[in-house]
Amino acid sequence: MTAKAGSWAGARDSEAEDRLSQAVLAGASDDAPPINPLNLIWVALALAALAAAVAIDNLWLLNFIHVMAGVLWTGIDLFMGFVIGPILRRAPFAARRAIVLRLMPKTLFLLPTLATITTTAGWFHARDLGLLEVPWPAYAWVLASLVIVAVLTVQGFAVLLPANLLVYFEMRKAAPDGARIGRLMQRYIYAVASQGVMQVAIILVMARFVTGL
Repeated sequence: MTAKAGSWAGARDSEAEDRLSQAVLAGASDDAPPINPLNLIWVALALAALAAAVAIDNLWLLNFIHVMAGVLWTGIDLFMGFVIGPILRRAPFAARRAIVLRLMPKTLFLLPTLATITTTAGWFHARDLGLLEVPWPAYAWVLASLVIVAVLTVQGFAVLLPANLLVYFEMRKAAPDGARIGRLMQRYIYAVASQGVMQVAIILVMARFVTGL
């Protein structure tokens, strides 16, 4: 009798946990903000400010935009790669889903914009400073920065951006494919961690620029 009662209680608890988990997942999906196309307005404003700075060709303004956008891009990449990434990897699926569904719509617009502004302003600023024409071996530092930025850009637009969208839309489904999400998240987390390493490398190169080639 006691064994039956214990078995019945265990089954009831398990059923209650399943209902709670389903409710959490449903709530995470229902309350999650959709991708808002209105964010393209501030993206356009940021790119317009960049275009104006390039047209004006003011050395201080280009440097400010390059440094400011670069600090934000680097800081977010490092935070995502070495803080958020490990947390998501170990978090329960319901918590991971709730975080991703709220984080992805923001980073979808923010990170590509910061990457575009940083690299474009940096190119024109380097041109104005004459860094694109320095002789060897000093040019090796310029080449290193170009290679690192190229890798960061390709990773951002060819790996992270598609992974962001695929994970987001999969997690918004009523019955998401956990295995597929796991594979996509693993790719995403490794790519973000790689971005963090490359960001540290570009900081080292920029420090060399500041102290002189």
